[in-house]
Amino acid sequence: MCLLLNCRFSQGLRLRQVDMLQEGITGSSSTLTKLSYRLRGVCKSAIKRMKRRGDLKIGKRHKIVFIDESKFGHKRKYNRGRQSNRASWVFGMLGVKEEFRRPILKVVNQRSAQHLMPILQKHVRQGSTVVSDGWRAYNCLRDAGYNHLTVNHKEVFVDPQTGAHTQNIERLWGVCKATVWRFRGNRTESRLKDHLKVIEWTYWRGDIHKNGPLGMILHDIRRKYPV
Repeated sequence: MCLLLNCRFSQGLRLRQVDMLQEGITGSSSTLTKLSYRLRGVCKSAIKRMKRRGDLKIGKRHKIVFIDESKFGHKRKYNRGRQSNRASWVFGMLGVKEEFRRPILKVVNQRSAQHLMPILQKHVRQGSTVVSDGWRAYNCLRDAGYNHLTVNHKEVFVDPQTGAHTQNIERLWGVCKATVWRFRGNRTESRLKDHLKVIEWTYWRGDIHKNGPLGMILHDIRRKYPV
């Protein structure tokens, strides 16, 4: 049962109880909830280990990092109760190296320079070329030691002089929101954070393992729950 669940989880498939019942993976919604929670915990622990080692950094001189913010809404469970207008802003930083993508995704309370710059400086190496839209919070990037390129989306999608664009991170937002919706990770801010960690895990670890995400999730399970 656990191996089949791990397989579905690592493939990014929606863990709906009806699917689990049909495939004979689980017969209880509470069991599915507990196992899913533990798998997310495995991913979170792996990302935290990388952060403690200082590995969760992107960019360097002559390398490009894309940054942007996007709003993730929190929906009513089963469409019941009063409609909530609550939503969380997510600050995204995306390093691109050949065919690999390295996202760092942080829920933020505000989109001011005071809130965003410390996060950026913690995860993006100085000397990197940072591409953003014209949001004013990023006006201090050059003073902070970054090469800053901007694109004004009100006028163009690609800057005609520098070639700067934010299409890479716009595509990432599409993937993130589809994934969060598929796993029903937009119910609360806490659950959103968990699913953002799983997305980070997929790009930073799952996609680079020689046996794919399933091989990496089994490896990280052994690290978190050694026999």
